Amino acid sequence: MSYNQPPPPPGGTPPPPPGGGYGGPPPGGGHGGPPTGVPRPAELLNRFLARLIDHILIGVVFVPIYIILSAIIYSGFSNSFGEYFIFYTLTAILQAALYLAYFTLLESNRGQTVGKMLMKLRTYGPDGVSNPTVEQAWKRNAYSALGILSIIPFLGWFFLGWAAPLAAVIFIAITLNNDQPNHQGWHDKFAGGTRVLQVG
Repeated sequence: MSYNQPPPPPGGTPPPPPGGGYGGPPPGGGHGGPPTGVPRPAELLNRFLARLIDHILIGVVFVPIYIILSAIIYSGFSNSFGEYFIFYTLTAILQAALYLAYFTLLESNRGQTVGKMLMKLRTYGPDGVSNPTVEQAWKRNAYSALGILSIIPFLGWFFLGWAAPLAAVIFIAITLNNDQPNHQGWHDKFAGGTRVLQVG
């Protein structure tokens, strides 16, 4: 037995160094989730905020179109059925085309709309690496064109034109929130498995 060994500290054996002994936390903090900065499935709230930003931007573009068409088509205080039909048909078609073009072109070319850029989200194709194809981006955003139902006289004008898109948004939100841990909504799966990841 060596008499040069220092006595043990008061209180018994010292604890093992952090991360260096059995039972200690693993290197990197041991949070159990992906490291900071690594893309992960985007949460419902962030996706909603990104979509809200995009809708506001599209609205800023569409409102002047709506006002101009209204001024051209409606000739006075008393309007005919034909004028109403032409107005709702044109506005529904233009609005649907604007929404589809915006989301499809930006997601297939950049993987991000303006809203997703601001919220640091990115849309990926089913492979989880590349941008969605034009077809995949169109499919996952097809519901945004349901306002086209406004071309149906009366029922579409006063109900379907807004109720159908709202119902689609609610359904997508429910399926997205219930899909754990990937957070893929019905529209993602309809497009073949596209994914929206938090990249910042």
